[in-house]
Amino acid sequence: MAGRFAQTGFTYMGVMAAVLLMGAIAGSTAEVWHTAQKREKERELLFIGQQFRLAIERYYLATPGRVRQFPPALEDMLRDPRYPGVRRYLRRLWRDPMTGEAEWGLMRGADGGIQGVYSLSEDVPLKIARFDEGEQGFAEAKNYTDWVFFYRPTGPLGPASPGLPGGEAVD
Repeated sequence: MAGRFAQTGFTYMGVMAAVLLMGAIAGSTAEVWHTAQKREKERELLFIGQQFRLAIERYYLATPGRVRQFPPALEDMLRDPRYPGVRRYLRRLWRDPMTGEAEWGLMRGADGGIQGVYSLSEDVPLKIARFDEGEQGFAEAKNYTDWVFFYRPTGPLGPASPGLPGGEAVD
């Protein structure tokens, strides 16, 4: 009788060890999955930001007349109100993949036009190196709001053109 009671706790301890092991594996799997999801969202943000940058550039360069203008609103890149026909620079307004919202931070120039966009997410980026041309400054970003996708005109600008971030002068 004494031998039978001595063995009853052994199975319980084995089951508890198995449960702990499965919990640890599930926890590490969830962490890896979360990191993979965040990296995918970063790739989406970089793609979408590039699309906004290109749309802002196209809008700016398509300005009729000599004085270039940046779009006053994001919706103006879906259908340019300066032309009687339909002119599109973006097919749709994307949601910010980091926040899941349709709202973006806007970098406005001196004339009030949109010169760039950025995510409103305060999260810390995982990616800190190997950025494409025009995104090298992202390596020093403390959060995603520092990833600003903006168009910087080259060459002489008209009087309505805005300044650059940080008050830099344009030649």
